[in-house]
Amino acid sequence: MSQADANDSDPEIERINLRISRSFREVIDETWRERGFNSRSEFIRYALRESVNHPEGASFWKDLAISEAQFDESEGRPSEEIKAAYGSDDE
Repeated sequence: MSQADANDSDPEIERINLRISRSFREVIDETWRERGFNSRSEFIRYALRESVNHPEGASFWKDLAISEAQFDESEGRPSEEIKAAYGSDDE
């Protein structure tokens, strides 16, 4: 049984749906793997907790999401540029 299956029976755990661009999902997938998380969901839960507990860092994720959406429309900055602007050199 996977961790996700185990959580389905926990009344405290709720499933949500989230719509994001494909390119942003690719950035998220690359990031959770690079940082050693076991799954996309685990990484997203961590990122959400960090945003709630440390709202001053949330602007990075907001700027990254906006940039990725604009990038899809050929108007934005690459995620590497956003990461560099915030000093996030995870590569």
